Amino acid sequence: MKKYRNGENWSWYQFEKDEINDIKQLIANDTCSNSEWLKKVPKNKINLLKIEILEEGKKIVKGSLIYKQSFEDELDYEIFHFYLTKERLITVDLDLSVFKYINADSIFEQMDRAENALDGFLIFIGELMNEMLYGIDQYEEALKKLIWTMHKKNDISILDKIYKLRHELLLWKNILIPIKELKMTIEEVYLSEVTEGEIFIRTCKRIERAIALLNEYEHEIDSIIKLEEIISSHRGNEIMKTLTVITTVFTPVMALGALWGMNFRNMPELEWKYGYLFSILLIIASTILIYWFMHVKGWTGDLLKGRKKGSFFK
Repeated sequence: MKKYRNGENWSWYQFEKDEINDIKQLIANDTCSNSEWLKKVPKNKINLLKIEILEEGKKIVKGSLIYKQSFEDELDYEIFHFYLTKERLITVDLDLSVFKYINADSIFEQMDRAENALDGFLIFIGELMNEMLYGIDQYEEALKKLIWTMHKKNDISILDKIYKLRHELLLWKNILIPIKELKMTIEEVYLSEVTEGEIFIRTCKRIERAIALLNEYEHEIDSIIKLEEIISSHRGNEIMKTLTVITTVFTPVMALGALWGMNFRNMPELEWKYGYLFSILLIIASTILIYWFMHVKGWTGDLLKGRKKGSFFK
């Protein structure tokens, strides 16, 4: 057990999973129903949130929170468990070393100025949101790079990158939703005791900022996917049009070739002196005539034009 904070009004304890008995002794006087939460701590692997209000007016918020998730491996994530009252904050398996941008000393310094455990917990959640916002900034950079890569070169690898970023966005939201629920729960339980405080308001603003950013990036990703679908549909149509035109243009070659490739005994063309020349001229003339007819009708479109660099369609 580590005791990070021991002030006049509140304390913060950090435990490991194998210290369940120590936690039980620490909260033994709160309520007998804590045994259910303690049983779930060693094996729980999902977000969990519970509220308890005792007869004497004591309010308890407890649960588990996934605070870090790998974008490559479903089983690679970090989860911690917490027990919160105004006088005491207990965290289990919270590893501050996994954060890239959170400075533990900075968190301790801010918590030293907190008036109660609730404010201390909100300070930590606020710093956790800062960590997420840094990660979201990196996501924004990857999204911007994808947009310009798509403009310069559009192929199947781009589609794979689009859906990879879409999946990453879903994971960001999956991490953020329980944090938003936790904020709403604290607001529900403590009402004006915290909702008017500067720490709560600052933490809420960071959560709202992260949600707003992710929603905007979701719109961008959806727009990119729709654009990709339009481009793919257009190119598919162009391919089908090309194949149709090629098949139609070469129909005289195939038809006349099949006709004169027969081996019937009585075929008058076999005796023609200039039959070979006539057949070649007839095939060329009919091919040109069919292509001219389709070109006049506008059915060939831009098939003979090369695609311009940086263009989606031309």
